[in-house]
Amino acid sequence: MGRIGEAKAPVASSDALARGRLRASLVPDLLVEARRIMNTVIAGWHGRKKRGIGENFWQFRPYVQGESMASIDWRRSARDDHTYVRDREWEAAHTVWLWADLSPSMLYKSKSASVSKESRALVLVLALAELLSRSGERIAWPGLTDPFSARNGAERLASQLAQSLSAPARPDLSNIRRFSDVILVGDFLDPVEETMAWLDVVARRGARAHLVEVADPAEESFPYSGRTEFTDPETGDKLTAGRAEELADAYRNLYSARRHELAAWCKRLGWSYTVNHTDRLASEALVHIHMAMTSDGHGPGGRR
Repeated sequence: MGRIGEAKAPVASSDALARGRLRASLVPDLLVEARRIMNTVIAGWHGRKKRGIGENFWQFRPYVQGESMASIDWRRSARDDHTYVRDREWEAAHTVWLWADLSPSMLYKSKSASVSKESRALVLVLALAELLSRSGERIAWPGLTDPFSARNGAERLASQLAQSLSAPARPDLSNIRRFSDVILVGDFLDPVEETMAWLDVVARRGARAHLVEVADPAEESFPYSGRTEFTDPETGDKLTAGRAEELADAYRNLYSARRHELAAWCKRLGWSYTVNHTDRLASEALVHIHMAMTSDGHGPGGRR
């Protein structure tokens, strides 16, 4: 599907190095914005820790008849007239992979949006990095960082992004292991078959993906009429429409069909698909992602 544009990219789409330098200069401000958004949702963001097999203490709870006597914590039980069991925290090797599309089409920003798609995508990823790091999760960016666990995860990830002046359009996802979560933020305007082929390795490895489509309102509504020139930011190809409004219905149908097909495919795999518009709050997407990640899930990559 072609890209449409009212706003011009701040640098030529072919100058990847200049784009990388510009992005690096904006990363500190994006990190500040990510933390501001994170603070609006952190009260409802709970880690996925739960009772199970592990070494770390989770909680004391009353003993239930039929449970193993070995699970009783006699020291805690001696403090009063009740018998208590010491629960341990459920542990499993788990990493959340984060990625944002940094291709030229993500620079698009219409008059009705407050930020570009790239800025929104990076803010979402950095906010997720902050929230997940505080929850004790390991995070990573495919092709940029190895999985790591740190309270300042967003800051470390932002530093890596600032130092990386170029990035592949689609990272290699073959290193992602079973039981991992993969959060991919982009516009997903490529042909659906290409996106499915790229993400097939994630499905085959038993990981679970969460796709976040960042959409500019103009891309969805196609508010153009009269003589209009459209430019593809990826290739530079131009299309001049004498009466742009005559293309509106066909364009909207194609745009909607792409989204519905991709979302339905994700649902069949037990994955999630979230749409976040750049004229809406970024925090809305964070809430949806959190709900998806804490659900049991169904399908190859779903939680057990």
